[in-house]
Amino acid sequence: MSNTLFDNIWDRHVVKSISEGLDVIYIDQHFIHEVTSPQAFDGVRKRGVGVFRPDKCLATADHNVPTINQSEPIKDPESAKQVASLEKNCEEYGIELYSMGHENQGIVHIIGPDLGITQPGMTIVCGDSHTSTHGAFGTIAFGIGTSQVEQVLASQCLVLNRPKTLKIEVNGSLKQGVTAKDVILYIISQLGTEGATGYFVEYAGEVFRNFSMDERMTVCNMSIEMGARGGMVGIDQTTIDYVTERTSISDEKINDWLSLNSTADSKFDKVISLEGENISPMVTCGTAPDTGINLNATIGSSKHLSSKALDYMKFDGADLISDQKIDYVFIGSCTNGRIEDLRSVARIVEGKTKADHVNVWVVPGSMKVRAQAIEEGLDKIFTAAGFEFREPGCSACLAMNDDKIPAGSLCVSTSNRNFEGRQGPGARTILASPLTAAASALTGKVTDPTTIMELA
Repeated sequence: MSNTLFDNIWDRHVVKSISEGLDVIYIDQHFIHEVTSPQAFDGVRKRGVGVFRPDKCLATADHNVPTINQSEPIKDPESAKQVASLEKNCEEYGIELYSMGHENQGIVHIIGPDLGITQPGMTIVCGDSHTSTHGAFGTIAFGIGTSQVEQVLASQCLVLNRPKTLKIEVNGSLKQGVTAKDVILYIISQLGTEGATGYFVEYAGEVFRNFSMDERMTVCNMSIEMGARGGMVGIDQTTIDYVTERTSISDEKINDWLSLNSTADSKFDKVISLEGENISPMVTCGTAPDTGINLNATIGSSKHLSSKALDYMKFDGADLISDQKIDYVFIGSCTNGRIEDLRSVARIVEGKTKADHVNVWVVPGSMKVRAQAIEEGLDKIFTAAGFEFREPGCSACLAMNDDKIPAGSLCVSTSNRNFEGRQGPGARTILASPLTAAASALTGKVTDPTTIMELA
């Protein structure tokens, strides 16, 4: 019986086994941003140990950066301080940094894949929970806390408990309008926010095999929203084509990557099988990612919706989610800020105009994505539709920058979390796919994208 993809990568990176299930693991790539790194740098500085492998670290500014007028100084004092601290620390320790104004700047989980840095078989960490995004390439990628950021800076290693393995298979065909975001929202709605706790997930089955790398990244990004340590997809020609378009790789290396894959007789600790035909376009209706329902459902049909969340969202459980009037639409984040996401939005909104009462922000995930969107004329489609096309950053995914949703406002968001205050104090968030977000922007209420697609 062969090992799983996860086991094969893990075993290759064990520096030392401390006890059964507890290992020292070597980290191939450490991504850094401005929010979780200052205390870690202070720690290595005070201990006098320095940064062990600065060549295995890459930093970018993303959480605190504004998404308009980036050529001007950051106005918020705390945000300016964090970005300046990142710049100072990277200069001191010789770490490559893509800060504001750099052609490679962007959200940390988007620039790594886009620049060919993320590659199969790697161990990847970052002081950010959505580091699981990189698992789409067949990597062990996960978020770490500030104390662990310090450990990696000092030693390029971490002491870790070995997670269990969970295979989630989705087979069959997806219906029109169903995207990768809908698939992962459906999975989370079935398992709950703690359904994969203690596991590292491998996504398998024909649905994931047919997904592009951008789509796989969306799925892996949200693995942690069901409690998983991370998520990954097997290495195949789709993976290899994406990486080799961005960097030169030998045939020997490619064959080695393929040898890591799980096989039919690999032993997982748990297996869950789902059918793609059962998935419809999804949105959340509460304050947790597991409150996903289809767009024809009543709000109260969510089995994970609490009365507290219902009160916060100001919803009536008997109402249809599709009857809810919205105020904002946010298209972006490390979940859905890639070029394929922007293209899908453009296809929906081209030649149309947003509802008058809705504010729409389209925020590309990186400077590279933004440049590509402009080259393809997507920016003109967005502005003609009344959308704001902004500069790269985490933006309205979280309330750490200027792009906050006002208290009480209802926002359809392509980001990954919807807890109370995530997008700003008192803000109400509905998680959705780029297609659903675009359709909702046009009608001014939560809208099934297939209704717009059928009219096209």
